[in-house]
Amino acid sequence: MTHSPLATAARFAGLIFVGIFSGFLVAVLVLETSLRDYDGRVYAQVRQVELDSLDTLASATLIPAILATVLLIVAVRRSRGPALWLPVAALALMLVVLVVTLTINLPINGDQNDWDVTAPPSDWAEVRDDWQSAHVVRVVAAVGAFALLLVAAVRRPAAAAAPPRPADPVSAGRR
Repeated sequence: MTHSPLATAARFAGLIFVGIFSGFLVAVLVLETSLRDYDGRVYAQVRQVELDSLDTLASATLIPAILATVLLIVAVRRSRGPALWLPVAALALMLVVLVVTLTINLPINGDQNDWDVTAPPSDWAEVRDDWQSAHVVRVVAAVGAFALLLVAAVRRPAAAAAPPRPADPVSAGRR
């Protein structure tokens, strides 16, 4: 594992921001799942409350998470094996989150923000299902990215995993 100041800072920042972002997405998934039993008026109203500030929280955590992971990759770019590919794989998963967010979730958010909460559109349940399906992809990718960064932070390189033990002078003399 690379222990340069840049790698250490990027590893820490990546874990913090990806962890917060992943937890946030899981919490939204729990809320969205619980809303499935309610009618369109309740769903539309809660979605508009969610959209008031949660997009800001998502941006405030996802963008620094991606940047910190890029910095970590730069810091460990000369490494081989898991020290490099774990953060690269985590970055790839975060980019999946970003692409799904930009192409599916944000356009739906924009539409939902304009809904009349007293009379949601007739296809509100289909729109909800599309948003929630895309959100599940984001949750899985974000939690996967966090897990990869966590493994990268705690793993020990094979060579350093079991340092040789010094010879015991008492035992050596008995041979």
